[in-house]
Parts: sequence; C-alpha cells; structure tokens
Amino acid sequence: MTNSYAQLWDLDPNTTYLNHGSFGPSPIEVRQVREEWSLKLQRQPMRFLCQQMEDLLHSTAEELAEFLHTKPARLALIDNATIAMNIVADSVELSAEDEVLFTDHEYGAVRNIWQRRCQAVGAKIVTAQLPYPLNDADTVRALTDAASERTRIIIISHVTSPTAAILPVQQICEMAKQRGILTAIDGPHAIAMLDVHLDKIGCDYYCASCHKWLCAPFGSGFLWVHPRHHHNVKCPIVSWGGSMAGHAPIWQDRTNWLGTRDPAPLISISAAIAFFKRIGLNTFREHAHQLICHARRELLAIDGVGPFCTASESNVVSMCALELPQPADWKPGYHGHPDPLQIELREQHGIETPVASWNGKRFLRVSAHLYNSPAHIDKLLHAVKNSPNLR
Repeated sequence: MTNSYAQLWDLDPNTTYLNHGSFGPSPIEVRQVREEWSLKLQRQPMRFLCQQMEDLLHSTAEELAEFLHTKPARLALIDNATIAMNIVADSVELSAEDEVLFTDHEYGAVRNIWQRRCQAVGAKIVTAQLPYPLNDADTVRALTDAASERTRIIIISHVTSPTAAILPVQQICEMAKQRGILTAIDGPHAIAMLDVHLDKIGCDYYCASCHKWLCAPFGSGFLWVHPRHHHNVKCPIVSWGGSMAGHAPIWQDRTNWLGTRDPAPLISISAAIAFFKRIGLNTFREHAHQLICHARRELLAIDGVGPFCTASESNVVSMCALELPQPADWKPGYHGHPDPLQIELREQHGIETPVASWNGKRFLRVSAHLYNSPAHIDKLLHAVKNSPNLR
C-alpha cells in the first residue's frame, strides 16, 4: 500500500528512517516557510531583527500557547530544550547541601546541565530508581521515597528519551507541590505525541524542543515558566535583555536576544502547527501507533527480546524500546559509540534506528511518523531477525 503522507517529506530515498524520536525532519511545506522567513531576514536585517522579530515571536507564542493549552505570557521561544533547561538551572536558587532529584531514566545532557550547576554551589544530584517495568503508582512512590527535606527541585521527563516511557508527570508534580519541591519537566518527546495541557500539569518549568513529533524546524523549542517565577528567570547567555523595538519590558526579553541569530525556525513553529491542524494529530498518532505496535509484537516474538520498560501497547504511541539479548562479548555502548547492530542496520541495510544501553540493559528503540510505512517496519524486522549481531 502506498503511503500518501510520505510525499510530504523529501527524505533520503536510500535510508529507512525510523529515528524520528532523535531528530525529526520537517515536512517540505514547513521547511519552505522557514526558508521564506530566513530570506526576509537577509533582505533587510535591521528591519526584521529590530522592528519585526519581537512581534513575530509573540504571535508565534500565541499559536503555540493555544496548541499547548496555556497563555503566551508563560512561554519563551527558545532554540531547543537544552538551552531551555540551562536557563532553568541558572534560574533556580540552589545552596550547598541542596538536592536535585532525578530518575534513572533522565536524558544524559540534562543530567550534565544540573551536575554543572550543583558543582558550582555544592549541591548534589540524587537519583531515584524507578520500578522495572514501569507503572505509575510505583513511579510516584519511588520519587516520594527518594525526596528529602533537602530536595529543592525534581527533574522529570514527560516521555523518557532512552526508554521511550510516558511518566505520570501530573501526579509527580502534585506530590512535589505538597512537599514544597519545585518541578522542571523535560518534555521534547511529549509535544504532539500527547495532548499537553501545560497549565494543568502543575509544574514550575517545562522545557521542550519542537523539532521532534511536531516536526517544526531544527532550532525551535520553548520554555514554559509559571508566573510566580518570571521575575527570577536568568539566562546564562547575557545580551541586551530588553526590547529593541521599544516594547514594554517582559521576562522573555532575557531570552529573545541571544546575540545575532536567525529566528526563522522559531517563527516557523506556526507552520508546523498548521500542518497538523490540516492532517490531524490523531491521524499521525493512530498511523504511528499501528506501525510501532506491529514492530513491537514481531520483535517480542524473537527469542531473548523483552518488553523493556513499557509493559503493554497502551504505554506507547509513536516510539517504543525493546530489550535485546546480550552477546557474550557485548559491552554497553555510550554516546558516540554505537552498538554493532546499529552499525549493521545503518551500513548494510540503510536503516536508521538506535541500538544502545541503559542501566546495563541492551535495547533497540523504534520511532514512526507519517512518512513511515509497514514496509519500513518489515525491512527492520527482517534485518534484526537475521542479524549476526542480535545475540
């Protein structure tokens, strides 16, 4: 069956791309909008940057706020979740002996950000070991038990990156609020995969990139900050910090100007939202879920493959991870050093999907978007089942 959505992208025809969860390419129409904004910048930089940019960012924030069920005054458009989380780390007051609570599923770059901050002030990171496989009640309980009187903030993924698990962030935020603990959510994988209601989650900060499931251009993301913290927002990149267009001061002034840059990816978030309004979020989710569940069922039928952290199909939407058997000579891979199976899939079969390690377990993570088809999944399955690097 022909996938009519695939023509909306122009991906490398020699690659079967099953890694949207890491780097999600934009549809052609979204990329074209981004290029048009960049061209306008090049034609008259002074007018674009000093007179128009702030209004364009604000109008984009209005559309994004509607999409995320919040208010534009609570959003700052940021290049990506990494920069957003750096801003949070610099904005939260930490003292010596304070604790920053993580789970063992958190993204390595986020841990690095907070490790730097903790080292600067003498605070420390505490890691809660979540249940394996995951369930909501025990996840909340594990964080509750790991929190102490010294816990200043909990850093939690909405959807974990390595293990592709959806965490009960609202319940965690409720627990934290009762104990007077701040919460910062790392949410790149949740945007468009899930219905995100930022004002209902109950967190203090929410960081996300929009280049994943929402398919906005690379270099587009946001930071959501509860109004009670607006006056404390500090940006680690110090620039003008005020409106170039002469507008009244707002807290986003500290992040709108990070030096001279092309804001086209941020302004083009609106085009990505318009794309999904036309196609339908449910169309994407149902299509991806069917492909992911097909991959999951077939992979689980292979001897030695396990469900990893997610116990059932209801726990996944457009991305899942499966535990793989460990060869006798297997060594856990790490960032920049891919597993031999991943190298084989890429170099021999033209398939892009990560094979990595987490907590001493070997896993394969599969992502699917509208441009993927059952044939892509079947190609992966055939390659994995017949791979000398599987076990």
